[in-house]
Amino acid sequence: QVQLAESGGGLVQAGGSLRLSCTASAIVFSFNAMGWYRQAPGKQRELVASVGRDGTTDYVDFVKGRFTISRDNSKNTVTLEMSSLKPEDTAVYYCHPIGSGFWGQGTQVTVSS
Repeated sequence: QVQLAESGGGLVQAGGSLRLSCTASAIVFSFNAMGWYRQAPGKQRELVASVGRDGTTDYVDFVKGRFTISRDNSKNTVTLEMSSLKPEDTAVYYCHPIGSGFWGQGTQVTVSS
C-alpha cells in the first residue's frame, strides 16, 4: 500500500519560514521524481517544486530563491524549506510522486499579512 504523509504546515506571518516534510512508501519514492504541489481555495492544484531521483531540482518562477526542495533517499523523505513567505503562498501543500496517481492528505500553510 502506498503511503504519503505530509507534515509541517501551520500559520506564519508574512516574511516567515516553514519546513514541510513528506514521508513516502519506498515503492514510489525509489522510482519517482517527487514534487510539492499546492492548491489555494478556488484555484487549481499547481506544481511548486520537484526533485529527481538524482537530486536534480526544479522550481516555478514564483518560488525561486525562496523555497528549497530536497530528498533523503535513505529515509524516503522529501522536504520543502520555505522562506520569505507571502500571503499568496497560503494553500494546502501536497507531495506527489510525479507520474503516479498517488496523493497525500496535504498540509495547510497559512501566511498572514
